[in-house]
Amino acid sequence: MKNTVTIALEDKKVLALKMYLGQKNSSLEEEMSKYAEQLYIKSVPQNVRDFIDMEARQQSATKPKNIVVKPTGNA
Repeated sequence: MKNTVTIALEDKKVLALKMYLGQKNSSLEEEMSKYAEQLYIKSVPQNVRDFIDMEARQQSATKPKNIVVKPTGNA
């Protein structure tokens, strides 16, 4: 599950960021996500990150897959 984080920044600064990041084929959302990931790596100890990654892999492996069975027409 992903969370949304809200920050406060002056309107003109947000507008300028969006404009100049757009010229670099990027977006404010992309750049903020990169910085948030860097902050996570910098702040959260490696063993905790490993545990979170392991838990996420385990959850994705145990999720039931939607299996669609199509009738073959042979009765």
